[in-house]
Amino acid sequence: MINRKETLRYLGYLGQKIDEQTQKFIEEVEVELENSSSPKSIYREYNCDINGDTILIDGLVINSANLAKNLKECKHVVLLAATIGRAADMMIKKYAVTNLAKSVIVQAAGAAYIESYVDEIEETIRKYAKEQELYLRPRFSPGYGDFSLEYQKDIFAMLECSRRIGITLTEGNLMIPTKSVTAVIGLTTKERASCQKETCSQCEKQDCEFRQREIIMPCGVL
Repeated sequence: MINRKETLRYLGYLGQKIDEQTQKFIEEVEVELENSSSPKSIYREYNCDINGDTILIDGLVINSANLAKNLKECKHVVLLAATIGRAADMMIKKYAVTNLAKSVIVQAAGAAYIESYVDEIEETIRKYAKEQELYLRPRFSPGYGDFSLEYQKDIFAMLECSRRIGITLTEGNLMIPTKSVTAVIGLTTKERASCQKETCSQCEKQDCEFRQREIIMPCGVL
């Protein structure tokens, strides 16, 4: 389900009153997007070994100081891929011609939708981990810090993303459909304090390990 607060955050609304026309457009977009989307996901657990800034996940070697820090003391990780399907991309293209305001809203609602969907998957993984007396580290995606997008190809191969959930990669390692996510989630025996804020936008701590990456919205006029 689309998180309305997150849609508004991606649109740049920070507590301002929304006019009736924009409110109507948001409601219409959310209904259309939820009715036409087809969320799919896949995730698998792998052994993990860390040596300095080098991470070995099964046969995949990753060089990333940021990811190594995130996975510190983790012996296992979950690789995850998820998408809400092509509906958002098709709606953006349609409304870019017929209703620019709605096109921008679809961008925001689609971003909020995929994030909430991945949150649901992560909660399922968290319940599984709890049964194993393990705890989740914050999910970390290619493109964060020095975790290069080049590793998308390896994650796609390991999870068989194209065959199983219909996500493909461009030459620049961007995902199609665009409202898709890949991530690495560490599993650790050590419980750590979690963030108490509802969203990262409520917090000024920029270097927090729990901070989610901001999705940059394209320019548009509402």
